[in-house]
Amino acid sequence: MLKIGVIGAGHLGKIHIRLLKEISDFELVGFFDLDEENRKKVEAEFQVKAYEDMDELINAVDVVDIVTPTLSHFDCAAKSLKLSKHVFIEKPITNTVDEAKQLIDLSEEANVKVQVGHVERFNPAFTAALPYIGTPMFIEAHRLAQFNPRGTDVPVVLDLMIHDLDIILSVVKSNIKKISASGVAVVSDTPDIANARIEFDNGCVANVTASRISLKNMRKTRMFQRDAYVSIDFLEKQAEIVRMQNVEGEPDPLSITLDLGEGKGKKQIYFEKPDVGEVNAIKEELQQFAHAINNNTIPPVSIHDGANALDVAHKIVEKLKISLALIED
Repeated sequence: MLKIGVIGAGHLGKIHIRLLKEISDFELVGFFDLDEENRKKVEAEFQVKAYEDMDELINAVDVVDIVTPTLSHFDCAAKSLKLSKHVFIEKPITNTVDEAKQLIDLSEEANVKVQVGHVERFNPAFTAALPYIGTPMFIEAHRLAQFNPRGTDVPVVLDLMIHDLDIILSVVKSNIKKISASGVAVVSDTPDIANARIEFDNGCVANVTASRISLKNMRKTRMFQRDAYVSIDFLEKQAEIVRMQNVEGEPDPLSITLDLGEGKGKKQIYFEKPDVGEVNAIKEELQQFAHAINNNTIPPVSIHDGANALDVAHKIVEKLKISLALIED
């Protein structure tokens, strides 16, 4: 059984603490939080030991689960990796790309596992649709949220859009050729709504929109590929597949058929709704991290995946700064 400790007991940290108690591969040794009053509350609520010293907690465990604000990710992870601890770290992996690169070096030197908490990879709607995703050539993603002061200390790209960036990078097996972006800071000091267009070397184009000032919540992604359309609703946990296949002989009179014109044949349209299981995505990602440690395999969202998503996010943020500067001029 892997001894694990949680650093950070805020909203998400408490969810991690609750779920880790349910995972048989982990023994939850305790947690650390800077806020003394919060430590006492969480300790009483979950009956888990609250450590007053972070170093003491790190030394007492095999695995460190970092669920702190982004600005402290690097320091917590670097300290853990230098002590050869496996690390689960919430997204975004770090505040800067340089910090992410330093963590990669530290993890390789320590020869330990690091997984980044891009939880949408474990969303049951995405995992149900994944077998149908081949080589998407156009992707459209919308991640809209109602206003919440929590998270407004960073651009919406790093707060929300980065989820979709990780999903896109996981399915498009090609290098990025060009990034364009525009956005507006409406209620905070950084962009609250942003759109990015990402062009890949293989011709794929991804159009990604994120907003934290919407009237309703939405987390939808649509992928278009040869003879297929894949729709994923991350919020409602639903997936829909529309596929086309060549018709051999006479088509079924009750089916939906497209006549492509003289000499080009016909295609039959198939609608599928894959079964989407009842899965707690956070619990699943933590379980799979334990599996990667115990079986010496690459974590499903590796430290390199987390660094790549952060790198693209920062490139989009830089493009947003340019567009905002032009507007202000």
